Amino acid sequence: MEAIIYFLVWAGLILLMMRFGCGAHVMGHGHNSRTNPMQGGGNPDLRWIAPETAKDPVCGITVHTNAAKSAVHDGHVFYFCSRECRERFEAAPGTYLTQDIAASAVKEAVHG
Repeated sequence: MEAIIYFLVWAGLILLMMRFGCGAHVMGHGHNSRTNPMQGGGNPDLRWIAPETAKDPVCGITVHTNAAKSAVHDGHVFYFCSRECRERFEAAPGTYLTQDIAASAVKEAVHG
């Protein structure tokens, strides 16, 4: 019984420190986190919303973003129809970013 009380006292102390003390910034409560975007705050109303559809840069297929595989390159989000297309893109993104639309249309027909 004494061990349980000991544990609960320490757990309560750590909770208080995280909520109000030195760990408050971790929980988003301290150091003016809502006013300084560099400390994880920023505008709470600002949100990125994905487009409904996007074009797979590897095979050119139009995919619904809610069910697509995704990857981030150079600060941009790219969506893929399959894991294989995403892996090809991640291996050599420059190859697929410089392709023209005609080459993508040919790959779409081959991808099937």
